[in-house]
Amino acid sequence: MPERDLDDFLDAYGDGFAHAFDNRIIQAWYPERIIRACDADSRSLELGVGHGRSTARLARHFREHVVVEGSPAIIRQFARDHPHSGAIVEQALFERYRPDAPFDVIVCGFVLEHVDDPVALLRRCRDWLTARGRCFVAVPNGESLHRRVGHAAGLLADPLALGPGDHALGHRRQYSVARLDRELAAAGFRVVRREGVFMKALTTAQLRSLELDEAVLRALCEVAVDYPELSCALLFEAIPERGAREGPGVEPDGGRR
Repeated sequence: MPERDLDDFLDAYGDGFAHAFDNRIIQAWYPERIIRACDADSRSLELGVGHGRSTARLARHFREHVVVEGSPAIIRQFARDHPHSGAIVEQALFERYRPDAPFDVIVCGFVLEHVDDPVALLRRCRDWLTARGRCFVAVPNGESLHRRVGHAAGLLADPLALGPGDHALGHRRQYSVARLDRELAAAGFRVVRREGVFMKALTTAQLRSLELDEAVLRALCEVAVDYPELSCALLFEAIPERGAREGPGVEPDGGRR
């Protein structure tokens, strides 16, 4: 996606967006799952600022947290909303970013659905990791329970088809467990953990009308962990396959090949 187009999606990252309710729940949940699995004394990289919630939370946990973002408007919004986050924000397109040292943890949260070539980006992530580094990938799940219900009710002709909310966010594709598995494998990763994020059976409007207690919303996230194929979003942890590194990147000692 050209850099000049990235700012066009800023409105979809605000509280007035139709799916802001879902985003708030998901963005609060998945960083905590990553933090639970990772040592705080790690150097981490996050691709994209997005809503800013995950960046702010991850920056408070990791020893050093770098985030790469191509949209100047989103960077300015993050700076206004989180002036003391501690995150190191670098403005660059993912395709042009060149780290000066490898990372212990890379977070690719709700990015792959936006880019032209997800496998190529995942390969770059693989080459930016230390020898024992881990990559966490979160994507929307086109086969979620609420999409399956919508399809069975005749409201969705194809659960994997992009809807108005997807277009507003600049999505190019929906994901499934099988598709994310394939792309990670093609990029030279081995998946070591698969989790679901947020179990949602109804539309956003229907769910909001129920005015559910925060404890119930958290329970919907807890239950989703064990059922990625039915959850609103997917969170996979992957490590590089031994011998899979290739192309330009960063060596484990920090030197560039």
